[in-house]
Amino acid sequence: MALDLSDRFATRLLTWFDAHGRHDLPWQHPRTPYRVWLSEIMLQQTQVSVVIPYFQRFVAALPDLPALAAAPRDQVLALWSGLGYYARARNLHTAAQRCVELHDGDLPHDFDALLALPGIGRSTAGAILAQAWDDRFAILDGNVKRLFARFHGIEGWPGTPIIEKQLWELANAHLPHSRLADFTQAQMDLGATLCTRANPDCTRCPLHEDCVAFASDRTATLPTRRPGKTKPERETHVVWMEDRDGRILLQRRPPTGVWASLWALPQFDTSADRDDWLASQGCIASSTELDAIEHVFTHFRLHIHPLRARLSTARMRVSDNDDQRWATRDDLATLGIPAPIRRLLESTP
Repeated sequence: MALDLSDRFATRLLTWFDAHGRHDLPWQHPRTPYRVWLSEIMLQQTQVSVVIPYFQRFVAALPDLPALAAAPRDQVLALWSGLGYYARARNLHTAAQRCVELHDGDLPHDFDALLALPGIGRSTAGAILAQAWDDRFAILDGNVKRLFARFHGIEGWPGTPIIEKQLWELANAHLPHSRLADFTQAQMDLGATLCTRANPDCTRCPLHEDCVAFASDRTATLPTRRPGKTKPERETHVVWMEDRDGRILLQRRPPTGVWASLWALPQFDTSADRDDWLASQGCIASSTELDAIEHVFTHFRLHIHPLRARLSTARMRVSDNDDQRWATRDDLATLGIPAPIRRLLESTP
């Protein structure tokens, strides 16, 4: 790759960014390492418009790394509730605690030390270093993979090691020697606004004159799509149980697996298991089958079958403990609850 092409890439991209990029994102003012790190974790597989209110709420409650490290896990999950991919929140919390233990309460200004923290991969570490300290590190998130696959005409699904290695080499080769924070943001902005997955706006793209995909009319086929695979379907049954005071029974999910460590409704593999458990809980005044809910995960599609039940007696057989609690409606806002369960509880009077 000729040096002048790399120079043109960075110069044109930064010129476009100065006029059209996003300069008023909440994590840019102030742009501290903690705020950059938090935004990068939230932005993994999530759009900027969705992240902004969650980010603002999170930093209002936990404004710096020591505050995050000292926060109860339930508070962190409650602040994250609705963003999905909850392992990100658990890793964030654990990483903050390690920073307190190992780095005097600061995020380390070192690539290998960042990479050693849970939840931080190569691209996220590079993004933190480039945006927080203007260090010369590349990123390779989904937007940037798409950008370089099109710009250089790279065939093959970017998720394969050989293609990803090639894209990393290109990402590093295109790095300018200054304005690394702006360059990093510019790549993400271009991918999010013009070099989009569908219907890219190539004529307004500052890079289209050198773009192989544009010249060869392959923007619709690059990057190569992931080989198709039908998502498996799964079924689960949940019980929305209320006591005579209108409190809702919640159970903490196991520390690993789907919705790990979140508070959810009692969940069962089969309706028979659900009914057996329900019969053991005391006198039920009423029970009603509610409409099924479909929730799509990365690797499977889940069909949730809710049953709403009300106890007719005082709650004697089900009591609060570390993994089970009765929650008022007001309590729900303070707990980490899976998004489909929260929507169910909030949408039904």
